[in-house]
This record gives sequence, C-alpha cells and structure tokens, in this order.
Amino acid sequence: MRRPIGIFDSGLGGLTVVRAIRRRLPAESVVYFGDTARVPYGIKSRQTVTQFAVEDCEFLCRHDPKFIVVACNTASAAALPALRSRFSRPMYGVIEPGARAAAAGWNGRPIGIIGTEATVASGAYRKAIERLLPTAQLVEKACPLLVPLVEEGRSAGDPIVRAVLAEYLEPLREAGVGSVVLGCTHYPLLKQGIAEVFGPGVALIDSAEVVAEEVAAELARADLLAPDGAGGVRCFVSDHPQRFREVGARFLGEPIDSVTLVSAEVFFGDSEAPVVGSGCDDP
Repeated sequence: MRRPIGIFDSGLGGLTVVRAIRRRLPAESVVYFGDTARVPYGIKSRQTVTQFAVEDCEFLCRHDPKFIVVACNTASAAALPALRSRFSRPMYGVIEPGARAAAAGWNGRPIGIIGTEATVASGAYRKAIERLLPTAQLVEKACPLLVPLVEEGRSAGDPIVRAVLAEYLEPLREAGVGSVVLGCTHYPLLKQGIAEVFGPGVALIDSAEVVAEEVAAELARADLLAPDGAGGVRCFVSDHPQRFREVGARFLGEPIDSVTLVSAEVFFGDSEAPVVGSGCDDP
C-alpha cells in the first residue's frame, strides 16, 4: 500500500500546495485536511494555533503519511517547532522554503513580502529571510482583502481585484523590489495580476512551488518516492464539505470528487469515536 503525503491547512488555501505537489509528483497520493470548522487560524493565539495544529497532525497520522506539509502560514509560524518535537515524521512548513528561495534569488534589490495581516504581523518571513540575508532590505505589506476576494471566485482579471492589487502593491513598487514573496497560499490564484502590477523585472516567489520542489528532493533522498502511476487526493474537512468541494476545485485546478466530513469527536474528547462522519459524494 502506498503511503501518502499528508497536508493540512485551516481551510482551502493549502490546496495550492497540493496542486504544486501533484504537478511535480503525479505518482504520489495525498491526504488533505482542511480545518474549516475553526478557520481562520490567523486571529487565534499562538497557544490555540499550536493546539489545533497538533490535532490536525494527529488526524493525518491516522493515514500513516510518509511526509507532512503544514500548508498554513499561521501554523508554520506559530507551531512548527512544537510539531517537529512531537511528531517523528519528516515535516515542512511553507515559510522556511519561501525564505530560502528569496535568499537564493536575491539580486541586491529590496525583497517584498505580502501576506495576511496575521502573517505579516508575526514577522515570520522577515525573520526567516533576515537569518539568511542580514543586510537585505525587506518591504512587508498586509493585503487583507485578497483572501475573501479569491474565495468569492474573483480572478486576477476582475476590475475590483486589479484595483485592490494596485493599491496594496504600490509601496513595494515605489521601493523598487526585485522579488516578492507570496506569503499566503491563496495568492497563487492571483499570480498573473500581481505579475502585471510589477512587470517582468520582478520575480514572484510562490511558496507552494518551492515546497513542492523541496518535498520532491527530500523524498528522493530518503528513497520514499512512489513508484510510477497516478496518485489520488483524499480530502477531509471539519465543516462545510459541499462548499469545500465546489470552491476547492479552483484552488486544486481539478475537480474534487469527494470530501469527507470528519467527526467532531475526533478533536473534542472521544478517542474511540470514528474518524469520519458523513461524506459528500453526491454528484
């Protein structure tokens, strides 16, 4: 039996990481958990986010993953050290790979960082990049409207999205950034619009793509790559499976055939409860 890659996020955004991994590693199977009952994590305390992230990993471990990806910027910033100390499986967040890519491609110009208010306020990307490039100038900008716009189904070509991007990204343009870290897993869906604001001279660093590259390299080093074939995706959520299936297909770039609702007792006190409850398999 193939062991899957386990991936979790507070909701939909981590599906862009799944999409990148499936493009690079089509033979791999993926188990994805979206904690849609407790989204967003960004407004929670570090202690609460860590608790949620531990519970998310414990659920994924029921599927015996060979690798776990924390596809959530908030959980990566707040909980990754605690998760690595608790779980023995190889594990990546999305912040460190993005920071490494920013450092590797630095051309001496300022580096831009865009993300949610919580991610920018945490300083996680700034601190990670500063450890690698102490002398680099960093320009951070919170972009709180982008996530709801993406989840409403608006694309990079939408006039409202264009206007919001132009306003948010102007300080980075004025600073003359040479690269921009997309510090939210929703932002790859707006990559074309972001690129149009900056023009061809600015590199966009997509953490999802970088994570996929590093996971592929790590699995190869550990001789854990799946044999040739076509892997699948199994999606689990803690609430709203129908909405996840409908909206999530845009993030994943392919239809989501089935989304399974996880029993609440898995997280809230009944260790003997079944792992899953009702599914969402209707056509």
